[in-house]
Amino acid sequence: MPTLSVILITRNEEANLADCLASLEGIAQQIVVVDTNSSDRTLDIAKSYGAAIAQPPDWPGFGPQKNRALDLATGEWVLSLDADERLTPALKSEIVTAIHHSAHVDCFAIPRLSWYCGRFIRHSGWNPDYVDRLFKRGSARFSDDLVHERLIPSGQVAKLENPMLHYSFMNYSQVLQKIDRYSTASAEQAFAQGKTSTPLKAVLHGAWSFFRTYFLRAGFLDGPQGFTLAMSNAQGTYYRYVKLWHLIREASK
Repeated sequence: MPTLSVILITRNEEANLADCLASLEGIAQQIVVVDTNSSDRTLDIAKSYGAAIAQPPDWPGFGPQKNRALDLATGEWVLSLDADERLTPALKSEIVTAIHHSAHVDCFAIPRLSWYCGRFIRHSGWNPDYVDRLFKRGSARFSDDLVHERLIPSGQVAKLENPMLHYSFMNYSQVLQKIDRYSTASAEQAFAQGKTSTPLKAVLHGAWSFFRTYFLRAGFLDGPQGFTLAMSNAQGTYYRYVKLWHLIREASK
């Protein structure tokens, strides 16, 4: 009988974690939480659900941190989740079926339906949003990217049909906070890769990000949230290039 380990990385996720872990009822034989300096009730919540907890002293980036969680998994199969994601009953049933009847498949991509400030986004480049998350232990690792990490499977990948729910942004303050965090991490990663930037490049890339999200990816069909999502994508792109330009200037002094 195949066993399933669910792995998560956390930092101050008390608002999300209980609902996430509750959605795993009846499916996970092991829950692994690797935490980074949480100062809220995150660890108490994880303990209440019987999670195995690790607290490394450093933060190596999203990819390496997820690999740390993966290294603690003991199940035959591994499901990687973020704290703001939920499994539905239909998806849990499909996962159980998949891991019991997967003779030639090592990894499954799960469609993700994401919430943005009042509605689930069904266009704007967010849907369909397949993410490789369910895999046989030993058949995949996460990339070493500081941000926007990805799973790198070595075997065949198939798609599941039922979406998981992703409560990514409940309000616009969360949007702004994530824009700041991710644009900083992305700029640092780009700087380490030797990429270049200028203020003009920041403006042009930001404008293109808005145009692509709102028009080419039909963000206008997502109503007011589609417009604000396109704007936030533009802001995130703009600040990533501006911060990269600033890092380059500081390094040249």
